[in-house]
Amino acid sequence: MDSSTNSLDDASADGIAKFADRASMMEGRLQAQEDEITLLKSSLSDALRKIHLHDQLLPLLKQQLIAVNPNAAGVLNQVCCTDGCSGRTTLSSSSAVDGIRSPATSQLSDSIVTNANGHIENPVSLTPRSRPTTQDRSTQTEIALPGQDTGQKKVPLPRRVQSLQLEDALAPGKPLVEGTRAMLHRVSGWEEEYEEEQEKGGGEQEKEQSWMSSVEEIIQPTTIKCLQREDYQDRSCSPEELGSPSTSVRTSDSNLSSRSGHLSPIQEGEKKLLVRRNSEKLVNAEKQRKRLDKKAASSANLLSRSPSLDTRAKELVSSAGSPGSRRGTYSQEQSIKMFIRGRPITMYIPSNIQNYEDLKMEPPSERLELDWVYGYRGRDCRANLYFLPSGEVVFFIACVVVLYHINNRTQRHYDKHTDCVRCLTLHPDKVRMASGQTAGVDKDGKPLHPCVHIWDSTTLVTLQQIGLGAFQRGVGCVAFSFADFGTFLCVIDDSNEHMLSVWDCNKGTRHADVKNTNEAVFCVEFNSSDSTNIITCGKSHVYFWTLIAGQFTKKQGIFGKYKKPKFIQCFVFSLTGDVLTGDSEGNILTWGKSAADVKTLGKGAKETFQIMRQTRAHEGSVFTLCTLQGGTVLSGGGKDRKIIRWSADLAPERECEIPENYGAVRTIADVDGEELLVGTTRNAILRGTFSDGFVAIVQGHMDEMWGLATHPSQNIFITCGHDKQVCLWNTEEHKLDWCITVEEYGLCADFCPNGSVVSVGLSTGRWMVLDLLTREVVSESTDGNEQLSVMRYSPDGSFLAVGSHDNFIYIYNVTESGRRYTRFGKCNVSLLSTDPTKDIY
Repeated sequence: MDSSTNSLDDASADGIAKFADRASMMEGRLQAQEDEITLLKSSLSDALRKIHLHDQLLPLLKQQLIAVNPNAAGVLNQVCCTDGCSGRTTLSSSSAVDGIRSPATSQLSDSIVTNANGHIENPVSLTPRSRPTTQDRSTQTEIALPGQDTGQKKVPLPRRVQSLQLEDALAPGKPLVEGTRAMLHRVSGWEEEYEEEQEKGGGEQEKEQSWMSSVEEIIQPTTIKCLQREDYQDRSCSPEELGSPSTSVRTSDSNLSSRSGHLSPIQEGEKKLLVRRNSEKLVNAEKQRKRLDKKAASSANLLSRSPSLDTRAKELVSSAGSPGSRRGTYSQEQSIKMFIRGRPITMYIPSNIQNYEDLKMEPPSERLELDWVYGYRGRDCRANLYFLPSGEVVFFIACVVVLYHINNRTQRHYDKHTDCVRCLTLHPDKVRMASGQTAGVDKDGKPLHPCVHIWDSTTLVTLQQIGLGAFQRGVGCVAFSFADFGTFLCVIDDSNEHMLSVWDCNKGTRHADVKNTNEAVFCVEFNSSDSTNIITCGKSHVYFWTLIAGQFTKKQGIFGKYKKPKFIQCFVFSLTGDVLTGDSEGNILTWGKSAADVKTLGKGAKETFQIMRQTRAHEGSVFTLCTLQGGTVLSGGGKDRKIIRWSADLAPERECEIPENYGAVRTIADVDGEELLVGTTRNAILRGTFSDGFVAIVQGHMDEMWGLATHPSQNIFITCGHDKQVCLWNTEEHKLDWCITVEEYGLCADFCPNGSVVSVGLSTGRWMVLDLLTREVVSESTDGNEQLSVMRYSPDGSFLAVGSHDNFIYIYNVTESGRRYTRFGKCNVSLLSTDPTKDIY
């Protein structure tokens, strides 16, 4: 126990020192991942936009083919049936191995060979074209026509693609001239206009008419129009480069939409390179980033508007909302997906519910109120226990500050913090409190800045919120000034430099700030007799600060002939004005001012703070020091778990040792000079005296708590967690009934419906059944080699379901009132998700 206490202290301090660097590195990684996600969303948006355009073009092309040749309807139906789709056909072929790109839905190209009578011979396989490797996927290069020799080996496409030929759209008896090349191109540059009109919220009907005017041209046997939009603002490609038309083309509408541009015919046997311009033009980095954000934001809208993606993208549409919303989404797979603080949670609907939509209802008007808080945070926090004149002891756990009346055994709660509270201090008036919190996130996943709350302990009303947005990562230490009756508040944050700042409590404004140190800081206090003097201590340092006219000056404590400890854990002021520090070597050091050493350092020498006396106090670290009336000092040890009472001149008077199961002494609060309150490193608060000893009045888990289950008929519940403790709590008396230690982490639990036994799942795949009265293990088993996530009894208690991280649910028959278990079977979780109509039991 002694060695573990020392290692806990060192690990806690080193962890605080290294946390800043790790957090800074993680922030950089997080920013890089957010940029990558933005780019991925933009890429998804581009792909969805193209599919959306293809979906608009396909019905028009189908109508055109059927209008010209009614016999083409049979061919189209054959293609649809072969592809397995109803009303949707993808005319594309791709090879992931060879990297060959074939014509897509918006580009139908083929070589047509006819005989002298105009009848169609065996269709020639489409010539695949290889896509050049580019850095930007939006960059397009010149594409050769099928008639050109590209040097690539021709790969035949599936029959369902070969069966759809442009000859099928010709009227019977009208031959095609051999060598005719036909290609239908999407209007280049239309994507930019689509985005612009998407932002304006209009133009949908105009876009459809533009496509109609470009597609509904009668396909001539010798001339197939190429839809090409000429962008005269961009001189990268001029009409002359595309070739001048030698034959005029008659159109069904002389006034085509301006988006369609000029129509250039391709003559018989003529080969022409068609250049597709970039759909994106990089102007500058800022403009490009804004455009990517717009594309990412519009991806969900494109998904919902594209009819061909209605079923395939239902899951994407449900996740396209706010990352932290609690909105549930009903899917056809009988499951509900909710987002809690940005994390998706999938919940499957029971099979006996036919229509979930009918069960939806508004939340109840009643709201829950916090009734009781179990636990105390003493493992990694200091100076967080105070006794008020009202008879209440103040401490914190998680994001709640608890006011517990030690005689009446009632609780009140200050719950205005939005994340974990890290530090606490009491105003000289014994009424006002100040508490600082870490940075966090709100219910929508947005970041929340750390701050300090000054509040009234009588009314629980927040009086001032200080430093919102001024602190980084969190607030580590706070202290009120005493000489001026609490006018100022000193704060140290958790940034890399551990910024030291002084604030006006009444105005909420910052008076001064300065960089402290890159090492961990454990404590800060104003001098009890002079508000211009501030002391900080931590890893390998003790600093004496002077604040004059908004400027700080720092003097470092000099250890001289004494061994420099690794940690200065705590300090207090004596009645004589000296500073008493407790360190990791188990010593109490008395610091005082020494005159300037003019002989050694010269005329410019200044006074320094040096060690005047060293007192051996504890074996191991001195975690806390507390001054009583009359100058008496109390010290709490880590390794020896002792509380020692010292006289004003540091002569030991009395001592006692707290029980080992409560851990080391973390902090001490005086009640009436005799009775004491002690916070321990195993998250317990003890009450007692040197004569009578100490008993626990508050207890809690020492690490993360994962498993919780309530008794079916009694006012008790059970918890388990990473501290390997299984605890049974009484909700009527608000106390711990019993606690046992297991070999592995406890992660889940559930009571048998008869209430006599409880099952606990562990981190190694092992689970055990405990008798509530004897606390003995009546049964145990192992399922898989991964951690267990959930344990649930059937309502009648005849079955037990054990959910594991190996994606299996193990079912057991339960007999002998929950004391005998036999394997019934197991089922895969993925199968349950695809067939939710079957019950587990």
